[in-house]
Parts: sequence; C-alpha cells; structure tokens
Amino acid sequence: MKSIVFRAKTFILLLLTSVSLATIVSNCTSSSAETGAIPDEVDYNFHIRPILSDRCFKCHGPDVNKREANLRLDTPEGAYAALKDNPKAHAIVAGNLEASEVYQRLITKDSTLRMPPPESNLKLTQHEIELIAKWIKQGAKYKPHWAFIAPQKPKLPEADKDWVKNEIDYFTYAKMDEKGLEPNEEADKERLLKRVSFDLVGLPPTLEMQERFLKDNSPNAYEKIVDELLKDKHYGEKMAIPWLDVARYADSHGYQDDGLRTMWPWRDWVIHAFNSNYPYSQFVTWQLAGDLLPNPNKEMLLATGFNRNHKITQEGGVIDEEYRVEYVTDRTNTFGKAFLALTFECAHCHDHKYDPISQKDYYRTFAFFNQVPEKGLFGTIDASFADPPNMKISTEDVKSILKFINKKDTAKVAVMVMKDSSVVRPTYVLNRGNYDAHGEVVRFGVPSSIMPFDTNKLEKNRLGLAKWLLDAKNPLTARVFVNRIWAQFFGRGIVKTLGDFGMQSELPSHPELLDWLAVDFRTNGWNIKRLVKQIVMSATYRQSSTLNDKHLKIDPENIYLSRASRLRIPAENVRDHVLASSGILNTEIGGPSVKPYQPKGLWEVATSGRGTLARYVQDHESDLYRRGMYVFIKRTVPPPSMLIFDASNRDQCEVQRSRTNTPLQALVMMNDPQVMEGSRVMAENLMSENIPLEKKLEKAFRKIVCRQPKAKELAILSNYFESEKEFFGKNAAKAQKILSVGEFKKKDIKDKQATAALMQAIQMIFNMEEAIVRG
Repeated sequence: MKSIVFRAKTFILLLLTSVSLATIVSNCTSSSAETGAIPDEVDYNFHIRPILSDRCFKCHGPDVNKREANLRLDTPEGAYAALKDNPKAHAIVAGNLEASEVYQRLITKDSTLRMPPPESNLKLTQHEIELIAKWIKQGAKYKPHWAFIAPQKPKLPEADKDWVKNEIDYFTYAKMDEKGLEPNEEADKERLLKRVSFDLVGLPPTLEMQERFLKDNSPNAYEKIVDELLKDKHYGEKMAIPWLDVARYADSHGYQDDGLRTMWPWRDWVIHAFNSNYPYSQFVTWQLAGDLLPNPNKEMLLATGFNRNHKITQEGGVIDEEYRVEYVTDRTNTFGKAFLALTFECAHCHDHKYDPISQKDYYRTFAFFNQVPEKGLFGTIDASFADPPNMKISTEDVKSILKFINKKDTAKVAVMVMKDSSVVRPTYVLNRGNYDAHGEVVRFGVPSSIMPFDTNKLEKNRLGLAKWLLDAKNPLTARVFVNRIWAQFFGRGIVKTLGDFGMQSELPSHPELLDWLAVDFRTNGWNIKRLVKQIVMSATYRQSSTLNDKHLKIDPENIYLSRASRLRIPAENVRDHVLASSGILNTEIGGPSVKPYQPKGLWEVATSGRGTLARYVQDHESDLYRRGMYVFIKRTVPPPSMLIFDASNRDQCEVQRSRTNTPLQALVMMNDPQVMEGSRVMAENLMSENIPLEKKLEKAFRKIVCRQPKAKELAILSNYFESEKEFFGKNAAKAQKILSVGEFKKKDIKDKQATAALMQAIQMIFNMEEAIVRG
C-alpha cells in the first residue's frame, strides 16, 4: 500500500513542500521601523518606553547589576534625579530640552559623549529623537505600564460608515487609514461560511447548510447562520479546546510512571459551561474557588478541577514536600498566565527582572493555592485515578445536577477537586525557590502594582482572589480574555504576546479597540457568546483573504487587519474535518477519552512498565470516530499526528500554540489511517449513488473544500481518477488492499477498481492546502 500512496502522491508532497517554504519566507519578512508623523500628544507607554527599552535600559534600566553611572531611566525618580557625577545636572528636566542631559547626549557630535555609545552598535533614528524631544517639551510624563492602567471606554474614531458593521470596525478602519491601507471586499459566501463554521464549531458546513446559505439572499442571511452555529452543541467543544490548553488538561498524571487519571468529567463541564454561555465571571469564580462558595453544589466543586490538572508524581522514594511545593508552584504560575497574562514564574526564585512582581509578591499569591491537603503519591500507580482531595460522581448525580456528564457505566467516577485544609498552612518565601529553604512568612496577597488586595473587603482565600480578579478596577482580567478570544478568530491577538502583558510584551496594535472591547465585555455581564458574535459579525472579520502588493509592502503580517488571515485549522479540527466530511464522525458530546489508530510501540518505548497505561490498547467501533478533543492525552507520549499539527502536550499552561507548516503535516494527510479510511468510506458512499463521475467528484470537493470546484480542478481530478482506475485495473490485488484500510464497515461495491481510484482522488482533495485552511 505504501508504494501506491507514494506513487500517487509524490507530486502533491513536492507541491506542499514548496508552499511551506514560500510561507516560511513570507512569515520571516519583517516590516521596516515605523516613521510617520509625530503625534500631537506623545505617550510614554506607546512612543517613548519602546525606544528606551530597546536602546537604553540595558545600561540604565531595572537590572542593578548592569546599571551604568548610577543612572536609571525606567522610573521618573531615577530620570529626574541629579546625576551622580554632576549634582547640578539632570538626565531629564520636564519641559526643558537644553537642561536635559539625555537629549543633549542624543544629539551631540562628540562621539565620546554620544548615547548610546557608538561601540554598542545602537542608535536612534531622527524620528525617535524628535519623539523624545517632543515628550520632554510636553512634560516628560512617565506612566505606569499600559496594562496596569484600568481601561476606559474610548470614543469611536472616524470611519467609512458604508463599510462598518459594528463598533469593532471603527477602530480597525481608523488604523488601516492611518497606515495607508483600505479594507478588502467581503469574502464570497462559500469561503465565509467555511470560515465561520470552523471558527464557531470546528466542523465543515454540511452540503445542506452550504446550499441553504447560498440561496438565502436576505440581508440577515449571515447573521442567521451565526446564530445557528452559536446554538449548536459543538460550539462548546470548539471553544473548550483553547481552554484545555490553558488548564493543562490531560488524561495521565505525567512524570515517569505517567499513570491514568479521570479528569474527563471536568472537560465535560467546560464544554457545558461554554454551551450554556456561563458569564466569564462565573466561569472564573467556579474554577478558582467553587468549593469556597456558600453551599457549593457538585457542579461548583467539579469546576475546581481546573486547579488540579497539573502533573502529579506517582513514583516511590520522592520527597513529599518537594513535590507538593511543585504542585502549588504550578497552580500559581497557571493563575498568573491564564488570568493575568503575566510571567509570575520569573519571581519564583528572585524579584522579577522586568515586571513589578517581587519574590515576596509571588509567595503572597502562592499562599492562596498552598492550603490544599495533598501529598502526591497515593497508594500504587493504579490505586487512585484521582488523588485526594477528590469527589465521586454517581449515576444519581448525572441524572440530577450533572446531566451534562457523559458517564458510560454504573461505577462512580472520581475527579480531583480543590479543598482547603481547616487550618491555614503558613507560607514562606522560599530562598532561591528551594522547597526547604524557608525565609520570611508571608500573608495572602498579590502584586500591588496590578491592584491592591483589600483584606478588609475580600476573603483571605481563593474566593477573595477571584473577586479581586473580577473587580471593575482590575486592569488585566477583561483585557487578557478578550485578547485571547480575538486571537482565536484572527490568528493573532491585539496584543501578540497572549501570555505576557508585562513590560516585555508586545504593544497592542489597536490599544483603543482592546480597551473598548474589555470595558464593553465587562459591563455587559462578561457575556462570552455576545463577544464572539460581535467579532464574527464585524466587517473586519468578514473580509476576503485576497493578498495584494500593498499588503505585502505595508503590512505583511496583517497586523492592521486590512484582509482576513488564512489560517490552518487547529490540530483537533483537522481530524474532525476528515471524520465529518467523510460521514463517519461520532457526534456525541463528552465522555472518557478514546484511543484511535496510532503507530505501534510508541507508549511501550516511553513507559516505566507499570500501570494500565504501560501499553497502548486501541479502541474500536464508534469510539474510533470521536472528535479530536477526546483523543487520549498521555503526557509522556501525546498523540503523534496532533503534535505534528502543533497541538499542546499539556505539560503546563499554554495560551498560544505555535503555528508551523512542515512536510510532516503533508505526510500525515497522505498516510494517516484515519484520513485514508475517511477517503475510502466517502468513495464507497459516492460509488453507491447513481450519479455521473463528475458529480461524485464535485460532491466530494464540496464536502472537503466547502466550495464549488472550478472546471480546471474538476478536470485534474477526473484525469487523476482515470489514471488510477487504469492502474488498479491492472493491479486488482492492490485495489483490494487499499480498500481494506480502517475498521469502519465496508460496502460491497462491485467495481473495486473505480472505488479505489475514487478513494485516491478524494485523498488528493484532502491533501489540497485549501482543505485544512480557512481563508
């Protein structure tokens, strides 16, 4: 069979490799440094700090060990102070260029005095010098880091009223206009339907939906489709996938033994929460502190599994306290990245080098997660699939309050949850981060640079922490979440660094839009579906992905959104697409994870040889055709085909997947048994229909690519079909062999050669770049 696949598809591999290289070259093209006009009001955060950070802070910044001349320019106190070697001089004097040594050193002709020094190979452009000059003239006002200033809802800028669909478009249009760009035309209906279907439910639109949408010429035809998809039960699945990355969800404990855990009921809850449109405030509170709410029910307790998704060792001979501290550390780091987009982990061993997070602040936050009575190893590797504290879910629970859980047998299911000890465990600053190097005792708290934690109003536990997080004055929570949702639909956040809003983060491309969305989201009840609908209904989202010379010259990365970005669908949805388009998808929601086809021996090579996960035991029948999000994730050996498409290995909190484009992905699409099986089933189904070959190929193309094929494309497919049919006519045994792939029930089609040829043509369609890209 390998020879058949290779002979039939070598050309496709070469073509896809060429496309990959072209994409890499395109993505590596960086835009030139901005010049443009000097703004009316120069802002420290958006105009000055990036220059100082890049050229000055190495010698005059927060790192005391590398600071030169005792001069610090990252704080107003340091910049305004008298110079050490000349008490009558100051680095910056607000409103006075002549007295500001910084400015004079930038413009001097004397190379021995010029800053940055010539030997540093750093220099400022004339535009940057003029920005600094105007900033000093306007008062040299320093500001806290932009992300630590609570957002205010700005006024809508001027825009083309004929183009805008909602408030989002005013901001994107203004930015396009500022950069000399114009928006693209709206995408054609076929491509727009494919885009929004994959973005909202992670599945291709059915032929019935395609035909219905194309025939609907009413003004609200698109909105009707959006509303339909938002109500679809698969919406919760699509929205849950990124959150499972954030929550580091997996089906095994990790570390060497990597034994089985039963956290899948928590995953069912996440899907249920998105489908039920729980407000983000509730979504966050229940996961952080559901157990601390007044009279918590079992659903609230289940939600706290978020905090227990971290790795847990099951090895003997470990030091219990060392690993207990590891677990609390993981929860603390996850909290910082998931909800605040800050790199808390940098302060685990010492004060944060760049952000205003001290080591003491770190352990004050650590204290909230340090109260769980957990030990780690609990009996033998298979003694407990949910280490204490845990909860048991019975059939009665599923019939009453936990109706969303897909429990398949009568036995109770144990799930790890949060529960604080009755006695408060003291929390120490750990010197150098070592578990047994106890330093100062600290109380519950957070970095005050974000927002003070008022112990008079807030509980000194995780519930108080959740309330602090959702306070209207918290500058980060709403911004971070809307930015992450934005990235799901545009491929890039308004702040590119989704997991870092700190001093080293990228500046927002559209700061006013980010603030508008954050305030609008919070003041409208933290309504996630409303936010999603706003995004997909915007003219910005609906644009064509057509690329022109101006785009390449001014904005190759599409930062300013004058077109739609062409994005490969997520790893899980690649599998979903194959299963759904070929008609073999098992559409049930939730339940235990499944083990589909996988190369032999992978688990066995990387196992301690103990426990139920020592060997890979493949599932059968309908479990083979579950969605990608239900594929079993063993941390030490994650699903290989999904890793090739950049899925997370779930070792730690991950808010942003990498996006690669390699020949390995083409090899998966050509050789993965699930893709071949889907092609075989679709071929058998089409062969059983009494329609001409051209209609069969057209139908397959529409199912996979989600649009009508062009005449040239049909001609290529027809020619390929005929050549393959001729080949299999001379090699009947090979036709029989290729039609035997997969366990899905086979149809008794008399013309085996034509069926095998059609299967090959369908696989060619699956291997088109457009098949797994939404444009």
